Amino acid sequence: MSKQFSKRAVIHIFSSFNNTIINVTDVTGAETIASCSGGMVVRSGREKPSPFSAMQQIRKVADELKGKGILDVDVRVKAPGGNRARSPGPGAQAAIRALSRSGMHVGKIDDVTPVAHGTMRKKGGRRGRRV
Repeated sequence: MSKQFSKRAVIHIFSSFNNTIINVTDVTGAETIASCSGGMVVRSGREKPSPFSAMQQIRKVADELKGKGILDVDVRVKAPGGNRARSPGPGAQAAIRALSRSGMHVGKIDDVTPVAHGTMRKKGGRRGRRV
């Protein structure tokens, strides 16, 4: 009569044009289960935001989750947002595709990019960045 409930986790994918960072938490977001960034899987800095790097990161994180008995995940994709890029970098879509191929059951995919309401000042001050 008792049903077997599998554990659930939330995968936070922060994808900019400089890096891709993957952080896995429990459903409340209070405890980190696993994390990985672009610098942990590739050598040179220019390869950190690449789709290949994101796929390697997801493979590494998925192995950790399977070892802990977690198969059901929700995904939250975040771009820099605010007054910076509002679209996620090249690693986000590749990471989600690699996640579903790795045998994990993806529940829902949310975009949690912060959206500026009103006005936000750009970084650099009134006279801009002086080179």
